[in-house]
Amino acid sequence: MAKMKKKRRAWTPAEVRELKAMARKKTPAAQIAKRLKRTEGATRQKAFSIGLSLDSRS
Repeated sequence: MAKMKKKRRAWTPAEVRELKAMARKKTPAAQIAKRLKRTEGATRQKAFSIGLSLDSRS
């Protein structure tokens, strides 16, 4: 059976605001990803691209 390919979803300004707010509170990346319904990798990539640090400490 063929693997289902996911369609990329653009980040909304509201999601970016929430990402920034949660990063400021030192929320773990996995928890932020779950809250935003995104993968941890996508969340870390977006944070990096806008200059946020989601260091790997839990």
